[in-house]
Amino acid sequence: MVIEFIESTLSYFPRLLAAAPIVIQLALGAMVLALVLGLLLALARISKSRILRGIALVYVEVMRGTPLLVQLVYIFFVLPAIGVNIDPVPAGILGLGLNYAAYLSEVFRSAILSVEAGQTEAALSLGYTPGKALWKVVLPQSFIVSLGPIGNYFIAMVKDTALTSVIAVTEILKTANVINAQTFETTQVYTAAALLYLLISLPLSRIVSALEKRARVHV
Repeated sequence: MVIEFIESTLSYFPRLLAAAPIVIQLALGAMVLALVLGLLLALARISKSRILRGIALVYVEVMRGTPLLVQLVYIFFVLPAIGVNIDPVPAGILGLGLNYAAYLSEVFRSAILSVEAGQTEAALSLGYTPGKALWKVVLPQSFIVSLGPIGNYFIAMVKDTALTSVIAVTEILKTANVINAQTFETTQVYTAAALLYLLISLPLSRIVSALEKRARVHV
């Protein structure tokens, strides 16, 4: 009985594994968007402009205060009502990226503020402009501090790609849903899907741990 269950579960791996590249595409694309937008939001949060700080704060509160699933549904199903049509995969990347940017902005902001003010003062005394001091001195150090949290958020994002199944993205969970509808072997199908997510996440966890150790050495 157990052997039959294991064999049945493993038999679904090839079809599920075929959907893994979509998961990687979603996660990588969304992470690039989240990193860029997150950094811009962090810089806005620490800027001297009340307007920029206000806009960034509202964005962060809205994106963190509403479920990612609702945001994905809004992008894919609501925006077409105003003439904005986005294909499933780009919509998934956009939704994940916009959501995680709010969280990464707080990571970047904390990391930037953790850099000693003396670092900036030393750079200014050497003739650096405030912008150059930020780009050449503060941001590189803050990025090292941020490596661990960024990696952890990336792992979370990989798992959250499962939510894009509701907007017709044929990733692992969507593929599992299709297989389940065809075979009715619910336990085996979703066990295989869970194991596949685990196999993707575990190596990423090891990489993040290694990066965190290296970051602590350089801090």
